[in-house]
Amino acid sequence: MTDRSAAISRAIDGFDNGEFFSVLNRRVEIQSTSQEPSQASELDRYLFEEIGPSLAADLGVVWDVHPNPLDAGPILIGERHEGADLPTILVYGHGDTVRGQEEFWRDGLVPWKITVEGKRWYGRGTADNKGQHTTNFEALKAVLAERGELGFNLRVLIETGEEMGSKGLREFAQANKERLKADVLIASDGPRVQAERPTVFLGSRGNLNFTLSINARDGAHHSGNWGGLISNPAVQLVNAISTLVDGRGQLLVEGLKPPPISNAVRAALADLSVDGGPDAPAIDRDWGAKDLTPNERVFAWNTLEILAMETGNPSAPVNAIPGHAFAVCQIRFVAGSDHECFLEAIRDHLKVNGYAMVKVEPSRGAMLATRTELDEPWVARTVNSFEKTSGNRPAILPSLGGSIPNDVFTDILGMPTVWVPHSYSGCQQHAPDEHALAPILREGLGLMTGLFWDIGAKT
Repeated sequence: MTDRSAAISRAIDGFDNGEFFSVLNRRVEIQSTSQEPSQASELDRYLFEEIGPSLAADLGVVWDVHPNPLDAGPILIGERHEGADLPTILVYGHGDTVRGQEEFWRDGLVPWKITVEGKRWYGRGTADNKGQHTTNFEALKAVLAERGELGFNLRVLIETGEEMGSKGLREFAQANKERLKADVLIASDGPRVQAERPTVFLGSRGNLNFTLSINARDGAHHSGNWGGLISNPAVQLVNAISTLVDGRGQLLVEGLKPPPISNAVRAALADLSVDGGPDAPAIDRDWGAKDLTPNERVFAWNTLEILAMETGNPSAPVNAIPGHAFAVCQIRFVAGSDHECFLEAIRDHLKVNGYAMVKVEPSRGAMLATRTELDEPWVARTVNSFEKTSGNRPAILPSLGGSIPNDVFTDILGMPTVWVPHSYSGCQQHAPDEHALAPILREGLGLMTGLFWDIGAKT
């Protein structure tokens, strides 16, 4: 057995004998939801009592915890320095979760303790994100235990506000550039394209939330007496939206579309088959841009979604023309899109099409789209390592369909990013009954151990 194989076996043995489960269960039991102000002390506890001491004991990491510059969840920085001539790897994760939603979990399941049912490990954070960064830390631990050194410098960044939009993380990164400087970010979040196929993704779509509203008049008015005499803002709003996106979800405004998809991106996406598992919805292959494949629509194109609409009183409708209509919308966009001009493009388009009465307003700040180039050497290095470990080529996504704070690393810290998800799209990560699949965690542990071993190998 080679030293590389021994390190991978050491990591897998730790999974099979229950050590990995014990560590992850301990972390799941900390109710570190950033969406409940009453749980703020649990965010501190996760970093001060769990992650920091574990990093020090297992990896010899020197760590400290910093207050968030925008009065949100605290942030941990850790470092293990082995040599000035060695590469430096930054590992990121988030220790916060969404709300527990205890009352909605299936009978026999609770959010703050892992319950095992077959291959599924149920518990809040098992998939997002405690199970994922635990996998990477345990892989690093196996390499260090087997080799006595990592063979590279390690920096660690764990935030506790990702589920609140990573508030303050950008400001923190800007103020701590030197402490976070690295050759590459290697991190884990999000899902694989298929549960059975390891995945590497290089960035993510951004998102911009905005509202569309029409305030025609105060109060509602009898639809018999006034129908045909006064405008109906609900009718106007749905027709206004239909000029932005058609009945199959195709964008109709040129200013909302990204640049053409490159041949390299098309080739990478052609190799993929998206499968969210048995509980996932069926893919509507006739939804979205007609000239794109389903993969291209979600990983390389922009979409406009209506998230919520309201007019009148939906729970107790009456025979009256409402005075107001309101919709919450979102654009998911890929790198290269001119997102700063989206809202102005919508305003101009609505005005030209006779809907100047629609008010267009941002509802929160945009999360930026990012993408590390496919020919980045760290990408090839990762893919080659995974092929060496598993014998199979992983799926390569230019961009994740969802949004993560990847711009912190690409734009502020100026480094390439390689993301390796240890979950799948059917994990119910923001819903009741969140779970991880044990086979993915186990396989991910072996893959990451091999990758970290290869990065630190003397050549």
